[in-house]
Amino acid sequence: MNSKNKLKCCLFIMQFIWSVSCISQPNNKEAAMQNNGIINRKPVVAGQFYPAKPDELNANLIKLFAEASPGKTKGNVRTIISPHAGYVFSGEVAASSFNQINPKKKYNTIFVIGSSHRIMFDGASIYNKGNYETPLGEVKVDLETANLLINNYNVFKFKAEAHDYEHCLEVQLPFLQHVMETDFKIVPIVIATQNSRTCIKIADALKPYFTDDNLFVISTDFSHYPAYKDAVTVDNLTAQAIISNKPEALISTLSNNEKMGINDLATSLCGWTSVLTLLYMTYDKHDIKYFPIAYKNSGDSKYYGDKSRVVGYYSIAVSSTVDVELKEDKKQKDNTGFDLSKEDKKKLLEISRKTLESYIKSGKVSPVNESSLPEILKTNCGAFVSLHIGKDLRGCIGNFAQDIPLYKTVQEMTVASSSRDYRFPPVSEDELKKIDIEISVLTPLQKISSINEIQLGKHGIYMKKGSGTGTFLPQVATMTGWTLEEFLGHCARDKASIGWEGWKDAELYTYEAIVFSEHEMK
Repeated sequence: MNSKNKLKCCLFIMQFIWSVSCISQPNNKEAAMQNNGIINRKPVVAGQFYPAKPDELNANLIKLFAEASPGKTKGNVRTIISPHAGYVFSGEVAASSFNQINPKKKYNTIFVIGSSHRIMFDGASIYNKGNYETPLGEVKVDLETANLLINNYNVFKFKAEAHDYEHCLEVQLPFLQHVMETDFKIVPIVIATQNSRTCIKIADALKPYFTDDNLFVISTDFSHYPAYKDAVTVDNLTAQAIISNKPEALISTLSNNEKMGINDLATSLCGWTSVLTLLYMTYDKHDIKYFPIAYKNSGDSKYYGDKSRVVGYYSIAVSSTVDVELKEDKKQKDNTGFDLSKEDKKKLLEISRKTLESYIKSGKVSPVNESSLPEILKTNCGAFVSLHIGKDLRGCIGNFAQDIPLYKTVQEMTVASSSRDYRFPPVSEDELKKIDIEISVLTPLQKISSINEIQLGKHGIYMKKGSGTGTFLPQVATMTGWTLEEFLGHCARDKASIGWEGWKDAELYTYEAIVFSEHEMK
């Protein structure tokens, strides 16, 4: 990036961040005296980048995870690359990244790393004065590891101004709080250098921690401010360089992107030093693989999309794959025999009904006594929840990700279907007695090479082309009487927004569903 564009980018970002996040931090000396020297880092972009109220933030996260790409990374995920813009723009892509991690895993440490938008010095700042806070509560900092890094490596230090108003780490934390089912600690690192050789030093210090027992969250957006089509081109080039796992490829691509002369392109990768640091940790590891998960840019936002000047967002996961791919493939095939008894179905419908009524009446989700549930309802599984009044659909949202217990998936999708399906207004209390709940429990996605593999009425379809994705449950074909081509065409045009014939060069997947409803079980 030339100096003029760098200055333009930095001034714009600093002005924007200052305008939306000037919330006073507590007096450090007073806070330290009151808390035995501990100074928590307070949220500064809550209410701007994401909701400030816990209930609203939880509801927002449920919606984002319901719309996000499912967990599909093979192997043991060690790193996710996630965007850090306002949730209305990049939240779905960020949720797609967090969908790749194992929520039940007990990580030793989660390293959250981003590049500074506010200050520059030749090194990185680690927050070691206390914990981070979000509207969802306190996120503990691994102070032992943070202090060890600062004390043993000159490239690390603590600079308060690197964290005080920096958003790139903060916006990642509610996703972690929402998805993780185990306790976790973070090491918050803000990289402030623009020197690639310093990135090597940071990588060398962190490399011993790059193991299956730890997780790295790399925070970055992609292209800033080009037109929509230019962003798609540039972002794909940048992503391919990252996926190549070659540091020199990323450096070269960023330079070539700048030379293309694209109008209003201020940067191809705002967190390039953080991503480059990651590549310096992984480039010589032959068991490491990069997986592209999802891509969108701000022009895709349903309510605020402006395609003339956009910011790009990519979800990428990094995993160790030795011996694990074969085990997971076998596990997927074995899982297709999944089945539910009549009593299991009744219990799920009961959980969904109580969740629906509790949420509509009070805005809260009623807890479930997990110890009283049969084991199969605690199996990680995807599901859709559909609400009907008579023959009319009143809401339908689902999640393919198989990373939380089935009963929790049903709870989350019940809330999302009743309040977050953009096609309908939220369900009112007066409608509760009229609603019939239908649950579709999903088997794992299976990629197909020919549409001849699709059996109408038995298979649901999931398609993906670029940033467009869409799905129809198996029962849609039965209810509509569509032919196979009509089934695919409507999904491509009406769901994935890729045109009637867009399915012909899209990635196609099938799945089966165990479908049951309240009126059937009476």
